[in-house]
Amino acid sequence: MPESIKKQIARKIASGGRGKLIFQVAYKHIGSEAAVRQAFSRCAKEQKLVRLAHGIYLYPKIDPSLGVLYPSTEEIAKAIAKRDRARIIPTGVSALQKLGLSTQVPMKVVYMTDGAPRKIKVGKRSITLKKISPRMLAVRGEITGMVISALQEIGEKNVTPDILDKIKSVLQREDKKMVIKDADLAPAWIARIIYSIMEVIETK
Repeated sequence: MPESIKKQIARKIASGGRGKLIFQVAYKHIGSEAAVRQAFSRCAKEQKLVRLAHGIYLYPKIDPSLGVLYPSTEEIAKAIAKRDRARIIPTGVSALQKLGLSTQVPMKVVYMTDGAPRKIKVGKRSITLKKISPRMLAVRGEITGMVISALQEIGEKNVTPDILDKIKSVLQREDKKMVIKDADLAPAWIARIIYSIMEVIETK
């Protein structure tokens, strides 16, 4: 007797190990769109999978005390971006935290993306992917993009010498020519900060 579509999907998912993100579209070759969708829906109802968003599931690790162990919001966002062949840039508090400018771990994470916009619930946290502006899309450096987003979150009047020192330390890891090109795309006050930091770096 042929193996059911649900059993085929469950077997393939189990072979990859727990803790993995599962994209429904990756299983479209197993059956019709409706049959695959129904199989995933049943797996979620049976708590074999956790539905995070439309077409996105988690094959969860279960801790006896903590329950479902979710991947980090960054891991989820990067997996979605990789699948969609899209770019993502952390914004707001997320950018501050990644750059070491804040110890706050945000419950609501926002990324800019050139992929499809969406919102994903991950336990008590949420990930929002917002359509990136054409200007920010031209920014090539991952670190420079985060620096621009972080400074926008901080605001011009709240930039302290300590913040400038931390930004200088992270910008040293980026290609200098790329940083200068990216700075040209930032708001004028942010561009001035980046230019002045790069001048200090280049004189050392």
